[in-house]
Amino acid sequence: MYLNATLLAQIAVFIILALFTMKFVWPPIVKALDERAAKISEGLAEAERGQQSLVLSARHAAETMREGKEKAAEVIAQAENRAGQIIEKAKADARLEAEKVIASAKAEIEQEEARMRESLRERVADLAVAGAEKILRREVDARVHADMLSAIKLDL
Repeated sequence: MYLNATLLAQIAVFIILALFTMKFVWPPIVKALDERAAKISEGLAEAERGQQSLVLSARHAAETMREGKEKAAEVIAQAENRAGQIIEKAKADARLEAEKVIASAKAEIEQEEARMRESLRERVADLAVAGAEKILRREVDARVHADMLSAIKLDL
């Protein structure tokens, strides 16, 4: 009988302990587990949102890079176009300047040529007058006349 009473006492203690545990111990543990599960769930949701944000940021970065490359290519094309225009303008200006220099040189050459011709005419006139003067001072003799012309030719 002692065995039955002990067994009944142990069963009673076990039931009291189980009821005490279910009433006072189990709810805080379940609450802590539920809070931990909620935090884990919330963390997983944040991780998913972060992953989506990362994908969107990568897309945005790729789009920005593409736009930057397009703008850079456009700026380079405009710079090349402007450089071509500057080169063409410089060539045209150089042609105009060359034409001015050539025209100036031709005018200077023509002026120098006119001065030389005038100087030559004056020299020829002086020589003709000198020759005529010598001829008139001497008597008119064909041989003497021919010698004087030869001498005049040598003076030239």
